[in-house]
Amino acid sequence: MPAQPSHNPPHTGPDTLRADARENRDRILRAAREAYALHGIDVPISAIARRAGVGVATLYRRFPTRTSLITEAFAEQLAECAGVLDEALEDPDPWRAFCSVFTEVSAMQAADRGFTHAFLARFPDEPSYAGERDRAEEGLALLVRRAKEAGALRPDFDVSDVVLALLANSGVVNGAQAKSAEASRRLVGYLLESFRARPDIGQLPPPARLELDRLGGAR
Repeated sequence: MPAQPSHNPPHTGPDTLRADARENRDRILRAAREAYALHGIDVPISAIARRAGVGVATLYRRFPTRTSLITEAFAEQLAECAGVLDEALEDPDPWRAFCSVFTEVSAMQAADRGFTHAFLARFPDEPSYAGERDRAEEGLALLVRRAKEAGALRPDFDVSDVVLALLANSGVVNGAQAKSAEASRRLVGYLLESFRARPDIGQLPPPARLELDRLGGAR
């Protein structure tokens, strides 16, 4: 009597299930990064699920909240941004340190619309993000103070002017589209020249006192 075909499903042990779960997770994170880079962090969860080729329920099993998805998607960029700031704080040249941070963060804006919004927005339920954001504020304030004390940065420069400049860069990036990187570099060059201290420098209007989280709503 010939052997009967088995009606049992293929073996799906723990290793197979774990591999499937990892694959889904990686696809979701890739789709989220792509969507955030193009459209910012307000992309609907359903759109990210479609881009990843998974159901919304599957996405929520991996990432129970929108914030958890955002924080995981930008974990590498967050570490990179923190590294840029740490490296600048160790630079003995205050002006070079200030310029390097402003240039690098502006370049990140041009490369990925979502990152600046994610890093600078307030996420009360994510202590690690809140801690990095507070550290960024403190580091920027220290860089500004050092550059002013060295006589390299104009004396009426306010730390909130960094936010003002990044808002301007965000507008250029969003408006320039395919030329965003070139336009951003040009703007940054102009701005850094205007920030530099000079004997004949004119007086500016009072600072706007913008905070970093103002950038979370920039489009």
